[in-house]
Amino acid sequence: MLQLILGRAGFGKTFKIQEIIKYIEAINNKNYDLKIAENTEDDLSNFRNELYKIAIMLKEQASQSINDKKALQTSLEDISHQLKTPLTSISIMLDNIRENPNMDEHTRQEFIYEISRQINWINWLVISLLKLSKLDSNTAVFVQKEIKVEDLINNVVKNLAIPIDIKQQNVIVNGSSDVMFVGDYNWQLEALTNIVKNCIEHTVENKNIYINWEENNFYTKIAIKDEGVGIDKKDVKHIFERFYQGKKKEGSTGLGLALADSICKMQGIYLHYYYREGEHCFEVRL
Repeated sequence: MLQLILGRAGFGKTFKIQEIIKYIEAINNKNYDLKIAENTEDDLSNFRNELYKIAIMLKEQASQSINDKKALQTSLEDISHQLKTPLTSISIMLDNIRENPNMDEHTRQEFIYEISRQINWINWLVISLLKLSKLDSNTAVFVQKEIKVEDLINNVVKNLAIPIDIKQQNVIVNGSSDVMFVGDYNWQLEALTNIVKNCIEHTVENKNIYINWEENNFYTKIAIKDEGVGIDKKDVKHIFERFYQGKKKEGSTGLGLALADSICKMQGIYLHYYYREGEHCFEVRL
């Protein structure tokens, strides 16, 4: 009788081993739809349950990989669409210059200026996409250190001195020189520069842009306001989407706010846009 029981026990283990081999083969064939968990406590059952956990993890990773590929395909399609227009424009203008050697100097200079502007636009687009790719792939490095808000804001304004001067706008800053926060300086400079750049684009000439900051017991707040036309209510929910352009503005890529939003999210920073009583404001809570 004892030999019979041991024989049956040995047969049970052999059967489980064969099952486990089948599970491993299924996983190797990328079949992760396995329901193999059980409640018994012997070593083989525990091993089989661990295989089940691995199968679940691999299934999730495979699903994420599919989603990433779809996102990449969408991004490539968007990039292709975004580049098509300026490249076509550049090609047409170059053909005009080449085919008209006697073109008057004024027209030639206008074409050259427009070609230069389109190239700058493409350059901005490519750089923004590279930065977004770093954030999407989690390869961006964030160096945490104490940052003086006043210095950060002053450098944001310096970055945008040319477009501010072209539109004869005034940037009015207000806040205590003692306010500090901990974060990555370069990435936060990038985010705030893109937000202020958006305000410049949506504000007409000779108007004001206000940048105020303050701190409380919970966070440091930076508020960026402008006297521009603002963002239509129907567009507000889309403003941080890539390539979205509600009111199309000259030189706008539809990437600046998306990049700012991604930077803030990666660092757990609150970024919000609101319209209230004629006031258009981006609020950043650090």
